[in-house]
Amino acid sequence: MGHCCCAICDNPVAVGGCIVVKVLVVDDNYDIVKMLRMTVESMGHEFYAEYAGRKGLHRIRDELFDLVFLDLSMPDYTGLEVIDALEKENLLRRQAVVLFTASHMDVNSLEKSMVGRGLYSILPKPADIDQIMDIIQTVDSGSG
Repeated sequence: MGHCCCAICDNPVAVGGCIVVKVLVVDDNYDIVKMLRMTVESMGHEFYAEYAGRKGLHRIRDELFDLVFLDLSMPDYTGLEVIDALEKENLLRRQAVVLFTASHMDVNSLEKSMVGRGLYSILPKPADIDQIMDIIQTVDSGSG
């Protein structure tokens, strides 16, 4: 993580600076990616996107991110398949991974089983912007 001079961040880690969180979004929904881009960039953080599960998996393997927002349901490779691959390669706990789901399955029970595997959190879609900002700020403060 580097330093920024964003007006929103209230977490100084050096004189005149705050931590820049490197965020990757892996989602095939362009509207969600756009909303997350605006949120992340308005907070002064770095934003990257992939629109397919396999591409997202390759990106996570090749680069280190502080936070990954990962869609559960993508046509080419699901979020669970990405998580399984990362877990097998011991890469899941390398960054905070938040799973997005529009599924009507019980988010609480899914979260309990997935967090034990190393997942950071699960958010239902449509995602609440305040929840997203809270997660970014938690990762930013190093308490995530």
